[in-house]
Amino acid sequence: MAANLKERLDEALSTHQNEILMFFSRVETHGRAILQRQQLLAEFEGIKLADGFFAEVIRSAQEAIVFSPSIALIIRQNPGVWNYISFDIKNIVFKELTTAEFLRLKEMVVEENLKEKFVLELDFEPFTGSLNLPSLTKSIGNGAEFLNCSLSATMFNDRKRLVYLLDFLRAHHYKEKSLMLNDRIQNLNSLKSALLMAQEHLLTLVPTTPYSKFEQKLQEIGFERGWGNNAERSLGMITLLQDLIDAPDPCTLDKFLSKIPLVFNLVILSPHGYFAQENVLGYPDTGGQVVYILDQVRALEAEMLQRIQEQGLDIIPRILIVTRLLPNVVGTACGQRLEKVYGTQNCDIIRVPFRTEKGIVRRWISRFEVWPYLETFTEDVANELSKELQTSPDLIIGNYSDGNMVALLLAHKLGVTMCTIAHALEKTKYPNSDVYWKKFEDKYHFSCQFTADLLAMNYTDFIITSSFQEIAGNMNKVGQYESHMAFTLPGLFRVVNGINVFDPKFNIVSPGADASVYFPYTEKKLRFSQLNPGLEEMLYGSVENKEHMCVLKDRNKPIIFSMARLDRVKNITGLVEWYGKSNRLRELVNLVIVGGDRSKESEDIEEREEIKKMYQLIEKYNLNGQFRWISVQMSRMKNGELYRYIADTKGAFVQPAVYEAFGLTVIEAMTSGLPTFATCNGGPAEIIVHGKSGFHIDPYQGDKAAQLIVDFFDKCKVDPTHWELISKGGLERIQDKYTWKIYSKKLLTLAGIYSFSKYVSKPDKSQAYRYIEMLLAIGYNKLVESIPLAVED
Repeated sequence: MAANLKERLDEALSTHQNEILMFFSRVETHGRAILQRQQLLAEFEGIKLADGFFAEVIRSAQEAIVFSPSIALIIRQNPGVWNYISFDIKNIVFKELTTAEFLRLKEMVVEENLKEKFVLELDFEPFTGSLNLPSLTKSIGNGAEFLNCSLSATMFNDRKRLVYLLDFLRAHHYKEKSLMLNDRIQNLNSLKSALLMAQEHLLTLVPTTPYSKFEQKLQEIGFERGWGNNAERSLGMITLLQDLIDAPDPCTLDKFLSKIPLVFNLVILSPHGYFAQENVLGYPDTGGQVVYILDQVRALEAEMLQRIQEQGLDIIPRILIVTRLLPNVVGTACGQRLEKVYGTQNCDIIRVPFRTEKGIVRRWISRFEVWPYLETFTEDVANELSKELQTSPDLIIGNYSDGNMVALLLAHKLGVTMCTIAHALEKTKYPNSDVYWKKFEDKYHFSCQFTADLLAMNYTDFIITSSFQEIAGNMNKVGQYESHMAFTLPGLFRVVNGINVFDPKFNIVSPGADASVYFPYTEKKLRFSQLNPGLEEMLYGSVENKEHMCVLKDRNKPIIFSMARLDRVKNITGLVEWYGKSNRLRELVNLVIVGGDRSKESEDIEEREEIKKMYQLIEKYNLNGQFRWISVQMSRMKNGELYRYIADTKGAFVQPAVYEAFGLTVIEAMTSGLPTFATCNGGPAEIIVHGKSGFHIDPYQGDKAAQLIVDFFDKCKVDPTHWELISKGGLERIQDKYTWKIYSKKLLTLAGIYSFSKYVSKPDKSQAYRYIEMLLAIGYNKLVESIPLAVED
C-alpha cells in the first residue's frame, strides 16, 4: 500500500509540481510544528488543486510533522490503515517512512536537544500477526463473527481439533459440580454415540416433558444438567452439538456457545469515583459510567436467570460491582461495604478501601491519581471475592482505565476470562497529550494511564465498545482505540504497533436506557406525575438560589436543554455561548442547563473553571430571562421525568460535547421522545440518523450548530408535525438498536465465545502474556512509583 501510495504521489508531483510545492511551502511556514488535519486543510484551501490524487491524499492526512526540510504526513485512506510519507521540500522528492521514523521526527519537534540513543519500542503486532485478520472496514467491531468463522474452520479442516470442544465441555463445572458431561464420555467416539442415544430417547418424549423426568436416563448416557429444562430444549442442544461435530460452521458454533450456561459469578470493576445508587450523581468522577453499570447489571442478571432456567439449572447467579470504599461520605452509601442493587435478586456493590502501609486512605482521589493504590487494591479485592463467592468468578469486566488495569491484574491472578470497557480513553480527549505528556504529567499522570490502557487492551480477551466510532472513528476522524495504533511518549517509549482495530477482540455492544425510568412522554399512565409541581418550580420558579440561577420569563417558548458534567470536553459552556450569540435562537426557545453544583466548591479543577466561565457568559450575553441554570439533580426519576416535561413543551435536547465516546444522555433523550441534537464526534454520530432520528452538530462550528437548531424550530412553527416526525424517528431508532435486552444477550454470548477461544488458544497467548508481564514490571510499575501518594486532610 505504501509503495503504491509513493508511486502515485510521484506521478502527481510530475503533473502538479508547482501546486504541490506551494502547499508544502505554506505548511513549512509554521516552522518546527505538529499540525492537525484542520490546519492542513486550511492551508490546502489556498491551492488551486481541488481534484486529483494529491487532493485526495491531503484530505485523508491526519497529522503533519514539520521539521525542515522534511514534512512528514500520516495518510489514513481508510479507518485503521495508516501510511507514513515525507516530502523533502529542498530536493522535491517523496519518501516512504516507517512508523518508528515518523515517531522519531515527532520527538525531534518536541525535544529540541534530542540525542541519538536507544529508545524502547513497543510492538504488539507479533501477537495478532498469526490470526490472518480481516481487512474490510465493515469487519471492525464484529470480532465474534470472525472468531466463530476461524474456530469452526479450524475444526472443519482438522477434525482432530474437535477434541477442543469435547475438553471444553468436560471442564465445565459450577463449584466443583460437573455440568454438561460426566465421566462416561471420555473421547469423541463415545460423545458421538451418546448424542445419538440421547436424541433417540428425547424424540420419544412430549416436547414439554420437564428435565427431571429424563435426567436419570441422560446421566446414564453421559450427560449432566445444562442441556435444557425440557425435552424440546435438550433435544435442540443435542442436535446443535451433533451438527457441530458433523460439519462445524460459524452460525452453529455461535448458537451452541450462546446457549451453554457459562457465567454464574460475574465481577464488574469500577474503582474510582463515588459509586452508589443515590446522592452521588454530579460528584466528581461519577455520572454516565455509574448509571451504565447499574443498568447493565440489572439487564445481565435478568438474562443470566433466564438462560440458567431455560438450560435446566437451579443455580442462582451472583454479580458483584467492585468499587472503592470511601469512609465518612455523608449522605451516601459510599462508606458501606456491601449494598444491594435495587431491582435485582442477587447483585451487590462491594466496596474495598484503598490502602497504604499507613492504613486506609480516607480522602477522595481523582481518577487521574489512583494508580499507586491499584496493586494493593487488587490483592484486597481478590480476598473479598473469595469470601463472597466461595469460588473464582467466571467473567471479569473492567470499566475505564483504572478498572481495566485491576481487571488485568485480577484475571492474570485467577486465570479468568476478561472483558474491558473503556467508556473514554483520555488520549483522544486531550490533543497531543502523548507527545507533550510532560506538560500534563503533574496534573493528569497520562504516562501511567496511557501505559495502563495499552496493556489492558492487549491483555484482555475481548473489548466492548458502544459504537464503531470508539474503535475506528469515521473517514475524517481517528477513533479512540485507533489513536493507540502508534504514538510516542518522548523519553519513555515509542509505540510502533499498539493495537490493531481489526483485531477480533473488538465488539460493538451498545447500551440502552433504564426502561423503568426513561420511556416516551406519551406514556401518560407510566409518568411520574407527582414530580410535576417540583419540576415546574425547578424550571419556572422566580426564586434564584444555589440550586437555580436565572429565570425564564416566557413560559410559552419551547425549551432546549442539556444535562452533563461541567468539564471542558462536555462543552456545556460552548452551548451557552452559541445560544448567547444567536438572537434568533433566543427568540424561538429558552435554554436550560442541568449541571454542576454551585452549593459548594468543586474538588474538580475543570469543573471549577467551567463554573467560572458560565458566570461570565451569563453576564456577557445578558441571558437572565431566557436561560435557567439548574444544579445537578441526584434523582434519576426526576431526570427521567424532566426529559418528558421538556418534550411536553415541544422542546429538544442538545448534547454539544467536543467528543463523546457513546452518549447515554442522547439515548435517554431519544427514549423519552425528545428530538435530539448531538455532537458529530463519537458515538452520537451512529446513534442518530441525521434528519430522521435527530441531528448531528459540529462542536467546532457553533454558529452552524445554532443555525441548525433555529431551522428546526422555524420549521416546527410552520409545520407542527415535523417535531412529531423527528420524535417518532428517534424512538424507532432506539427500539431497533439500543436496548439493555439486546445488550445483555450479546454480551453473555460473547462471554461464551471468548471463553471457548481462550480455552483453545492457551499456548498461543503465553508469549503475549510474558511480553505484557515484562512491560508491567519495567514500565508501568516504574511510572506508578513516580506518582506521589495523596496527602490526607
